[in-house]
Amino acid sequence: MIIDAVLSKSQDKVRIGENLTLSLGFKIIGDIREAINPKSWERAYDRHDNAFRMSIKVDLKSGRKMILPIKFVRKAIIFWTRSPKIANRIWISIVKDDMLFYPTTVEEARSFLFDVNKIIELNAQNLQSGVHKLFADIEVTWGKHIYTESEVIAARSNAIEVICKK
Repeated sequence: MIIDAVLSKSQDKVRIGENLTLSLGFKIIGDIREAINPKSWERAYDRHDNAFRMSIKVDLKSGRKMILPIKFVRKAIIFWTRSPKIANRIWISIVKDDMLFYPTTVEEARSFLFDVNKIIELNAQNLQSGVHKLFADIEVTWGKHIYTESEVIAARSNAIEVICKK
């Protein structure tokens, strides 16, 4: 499940044509987070199940109106390692925001994969003048693997109020 879905803003008022910086943060917890461990990586690697792909879709809305759709992906790649820093022979690398990370602990791997902090640049051109209550609808999906079934989970962030002026 998705917890702590918090949307925050950089400023209360914005003019049409200016950018508003929003920050969205949330965590994914449950069986999938616990399944990311060296034992399941080794089992998956032995059966050639070497990649985990998670799609995250965020719809930024004002009331019922869609303001900005955002889609991004997180990936985990299971590989054989000979690193002296890592005790296990099978380990994981994480692709987050088009950058490759090599976590040194299992908890760090889980954090890279399942803790999301996304900066959203919203052009106020998409808003009309007045008061807007913005929130984010979040949907996370992944496919079937040796250590998990396919799943779709969803949540809604808190609502924030933004005043848009001409």
